[in-house]
Amino acid sequence: MRPKHAFNVEVQPEYLASQSDPAQDDYQFAYTVTVTNQGAVAAQLISRHWIISDALGHTQEVKGLGVVGRQPLLQPGESFQYTSSCPLRTPTGTMHGHYHCVGEDGHVFEASIPLFLLEAAGTSPTSIPLGTRVLH
Repeated sequence: MRPKHAFNVEVQPEYLASQSDPAQDDYQFAYTVTVTNQGAVAAQLISRHWIISDALGHTQEVKGLGVVGRQPLLQPGESFQYTSSCPLRTPTGTMHGHYHCVGEDGHVFEASIPLFLLEAAGTSPTSIPLGTRVLH
């Protein structure tokens, strides 16, 4: 049976070498998020909460309304995709978090954003091209 309230979140990160300056400990990453309403009720993404960690253990939390200035209302089966970016001081790090959502019926729920790796390609001998990773 289909759950009443369920958003699925998939993320595809990308290292932005042309916008990065490793000599200055500046590594820029983009990430494309696809949020799909897998529930039976239309629901709106209201806010976000990200936890971003670099390889040195520095962690920052980012909270705010919507995503890229929007609070999309998704009908059952509908998806919303956006791209954003994140700077790190190290060539690797992680991101995860959740979205705060509200169904049209007033039910409040959270959609988990699974942990994903940010990795500057070619910066470690065990580097795996990002295209070969499954991140959801």
